[in-house]
Amino acid sequence: MSDQDTPSSQSPIRGNFLPEDQAPWQGWWKWAGKDPFEDASGPFFVKRDERGIVTGFLPDSKNVNGHGTVHGGALMTFADYTLFMVAGSGGDEVYGVTVTMNSEFINAAPPGQLLTGRGECTRAGRSLIFVRGTISSGDAVVMSFSGTIKRVKGTSAH
Repeated sequence: MSDQDTPSSQSPIRGNFLPEDQAPWQGWWKWAGKDPFEDASGPFFVKRDERGIVTGFLPDSKNVNGHGTVHGGALMTFADYTLFMVAGSGGDEVYGVTVTMNSEFINAAPPGQLLTGRGECTRAGRSLIFVRGTISSGDAVVMSFSGTIKRVKGTSAH
């Protein structure tokens, strides 16, 4: 991690986030809500840098397919996490459910290498939020995605 990855005292999105202080995730934040599938697939992390929200995932042997590369389902789970983090990039954590998710697999991702996600919120209404983005390994785009979130009332389980 570079000097630009120093921890911030303020979470990148207002909500249920905890700072990470253990390498290699120092300066990143973890969503502290309860999502058993996401927790078993990840862990996934988020931070804000000069370009905006960025998510991070370090896939390991539990995330590979029969070819020894990161499974498409693991990539889609990370993209869904990124979808919500980008949706909340305007300030507050988003409570909702994914109603559509489109993905294009562009390159294979090897386990053990940092994957990052970035995106943009293309429209945020009262009930629907539209996001598109990419998952990358270094300079190589691994996957592009777009999705729609339906806002729901209440909060996620903690």
